[in-house]
Amino acid sequence: MTFQVTVQPSGQQFSCEADETVLAAAIRAGVSLPYGCKNGACGSCKGKVVSGSVQHKAHQERALTPDEAAAGYSLFCCATTGGDLVIEARVVAGSSDYPIKKMPSRVTTIEKVAPDVVVLTLQLPASERLNYRAGQYIEIMLRDNKRRSYSMASAPVEGGPVSLHIRHMPGGLFTDQVFGSMKERDILRFEGPMGTFFLREDSDKPVVLLASGTGFAPLKAIVEHMINEKSPRPITLYWGARRPHDLYMDALCRQWAADLPQFSYVPVVSNALEEDQWQGRTGFVHQAVMADLPDMAAYQVYACGAPVVVESANRDFVSLCNLPAQEFYADAFTSEADLTK
Repeated sequence: MTFQVTVQPSGQQFSCEADETVLAAAIRAGVSLPYGCKNGACGSCKGKVVSGSVQHKAHQERALTPDEAAAGYSLFCCATTGGDLVIEARVVAGSSDYPIKKMPSRVTTIEKVAPDVVVLTLQLPASERLNYRAGQYIEIMLRDNKRRSYSMASAPVEGGPVSLHIRHMPGGLFTDQVFGSMKERDILRFEGPMGTFFLREDSDKPVVLLASGTGFAPLKAIVEHMINEKSPRPITLYWGARRPHDLYMDALCRQWAADLPQFSYVPVVSNALEEDQWQGRTGFVHQAVMADLPDMAAYQVYACGAPVVVESANRDFVSLCNLPAQEFYADAFTSEADLTK
C-alpha cells in the first residue's frame, strides 16, 4: 500500500510505501528532509508527527528518548507508517541539487596519519563526475548489503580524488579491511553524496567549526571549499582530541592559520600524558568554545564528531550562549557498534 506524507510548514508532499521509512521515501521523491546516519543513531532526522502514527525500527535511545517519542517526535530514518501522515520538519534547501549515484573507485593511497587513523584516497572513473557539497558523506558498499558511511574530507573539485579519514575500530567489518588487507589499486564501490551537513552559503555570519577526532574530515572539506571560493567569512576551528597525536593534521591547520587572516585554529586536548609535553588548551572542546565565545548570537556552528560532543555542544551553545537553535548544524559520527542494520 502507498500512503501520503505532507511536510509542514513547507507543504511538500510525497508517497511512502508500507515497508519504506519516511526518510527513504522523502529521498526517493527529492524532498530534502535533514538527515545524517540513516541508522537511528545520530538524531539529525528528528521531527514531529502532527497527525497519523509511525512505528520505529531499532534505534538508539539517545537519538529519540521515550519522553520525546511520547511528545510525538519521530526519527524519520527508521519510522514506517500504515496510513497518511502529516509531519513537521525543516526542508533543507540545496541538499537535493546533486543526484545520489553509485560508482566504483580505485584506492590510490593509504596514508597512516595517526596510530589508528588513515587517510584513504579514492580516484573516480574518468567518465564519471561526483558533484557534492563540502561536508556531505558517501556510503561504502560492502558484501551482504552492508554499508559504512564516511564524510568526504576533500573539497568538491571537478575531476579531483575523494579522501576519507578512517579510524580503526578493531573488529570492524570495514576498518579491519582498511588497516589489514586493503592495498593500493583495490576497487571500492560507493553511493553518494548523502547528508544535509554542509556549509550554508547564503549567510555571511562568522563560522565556528567544532570537531572531535575524525569529525575533522568534513570540516576540512568546508574550510578548503571556503578557501577555493575566496569566502571572506571569519572561521574559527576548534579541534578536540584525547592526545596531541590524535590531531593528525595539526600542521595543516596551523598553516591555514598562518596563511589566512580570517582563519583561527584552537586545538584542545583532553587526556594528554606527561610525555606529550602538551602546552595548549585542555579539557572538553565545546567548553573551550564557550569560554572564548560566551555570546554566540551572531554565529553559525558546524559540529562533527562523537555524539556526546555534538549533543553537549548543541545543548550548551543554545541554552547558555544565545546561539539560535537553527544555526547549529551537526553530523554526529556513529561507530560500527552503533549501527542497527
